[in-house]
Amino acid sequence: MADYPMKPVLQKPPGYRDPNTPSPQPPPPPPPAASSRPQPPPMRKTAAGGMPSSFRPKRKRGNCFKSCCCCICITILLLVFLFLIATAVFYLWFDPKLPTFSLSSFRLDGFKLSDGSSLSATAVARVDMRNPNTKLVFYYGDTAVDMSVGSGSDETSMGDATIQGFRQGPKNSTSVKVETSVKNQLVDSVLAKRLASKFQSRDLVINVVAKTKVGLGVGGVKIGMLAVNLRCGGVSLSKLDTDSPKCILNTLKWVNLQ
Repeated sequence: MADYPMKPVLQKPPGYRDPNTPSPQPPPPPPPAASSRPQPPPMRKTAAGGMPSSFRPKRKRGNCFKSCCCCICITILLLVFLFLIATAVFYLWFDPKLPTFSLSSFRLDGFKLSDGSSLSATAVARVDMRNPNTKLVFYYGDTAVDMSVGSGSDETSMGDATIQGFRQGPKNSTSVKVETSVKNQLVDSVLAKRLASKFQSRDLVINVVAKTKVGLGVGGVKIGMLAVNLRCGGVSLSKLDTDSPKCILNTLKWVNLQ
């Protein structure tokens, strides 16, 4: 058998890498030095130059305060809304009206000026009170009444009295009698002459002032008491003979009875 000549072995080119050979692993990094420490990340300043956002304290207390304020405001608004609804329903259902007052009569009994400056007289007045409501009751507290005659600088007290409180039902009209008196009350001699002259001509102006408390009643339940001031008169005796002037009701201030 003939021998064939051997083929020359091919030489691998420089840098040739056999794909079947596993790639060598990179050497591990050297251990860190004993003195080296991990450094914190660099701090980032805010736009305003203050503390970074990561270091700001959390405002939990402020958030709770805001939540409480919001709850209180919502509760107050809800209560106001409910109160307005209840008031509207009350007015639509009961249609409340204020009581009316008028001075029906006034007289001076035993009017006498002794020695020209000593006044004695008894003043008797009658005030008509009307409740125009069909479903509401009025409660009156004790009423302090002061009566006087004259006007301006000539006004002279005729004494005072107290009327006991009472109840006035719906659609009710009540007439209240008030009586006061003075005895040997000293007055200026010039004023005494003017009072005597006007009394004779019935031009003497009469005044009735009262202060009391008025409360509402609904279904047997009393709703509060409101302080009121009542002023009647301001007219002469002759005019009162033909007319019953209405009284002025004021709930904002008191008239000084002193």
